[in-house]
Amino acid sequence: MRTEILRTTEENLMRAAELIRRGEIVAFPTETVYGLGADALNVTACKKIFAAKGRPSDKPLSLHVASLEMVERVAKISSAAEKLFATFCPGALTIILPKTKIISDFVTGGLSSVGIRFPANDTALALIKLSGCPIAAPSANLSGMSPPTNAQEVFDNLSGRVEVILDGGQCAFGISSTIIDLTSPAPKILRHGAIPAEKILEVIS
Repeated sequence: MRTEILRTTEENLMRAAELIRRGEIVAFPTETVYGLGADALNVTACKKIFAAKGRPSDKPLSLHVASLEMVERVAKISSAAEKLFATFCPGALTIILPKTKIISDFVTGGLSSVGIRFPANDTALALIKLSGCPIAAPSANLSGMSPPTNAQEVFDNLSGRVEVILDGGQCAFGISSTIIDLTSPAPKILRHGAIPAEKILEVIS
């Protein structure tokens, strides 16, 4: 497979969205790191993410969305989640919520929950909207390697494993999103990232 790095023109976004709709994978920028995306509702497509990254199949994939309506399709939103979405999203926060039946257990690594992220990046949002589906997207690197923060780093990791890399320049943060789990009575920070944990917990305390 020949890997191309493409500028984020309207034509190239359309091409990338068509690949997503056809069940292929695409690398794209967010404000944190670059993601390797596939249609989250297409299990066969999501399997290509695991193959390209060499990712263990029991590691869940987070979902990137472009609207709260899209969140409601894939997860059950609590009052705490509503507050966090209103305060931080779009932004560098992944919120773990109970999943709906539309999301396969394969995508979530057998878990009954799913991580949701509403990225604050114009290219990512445009790709999601044009694709018409939530996009499952871990970082666009080989498993065990550092998450990439520009298109060249993605190419160095995944050349020959993905057809298209959308080049959105250098990521604004360069570190991964903060992850909070809202599936148990006490909210829990699972990963410290771009948004300080104390700011997140203040909103729902």
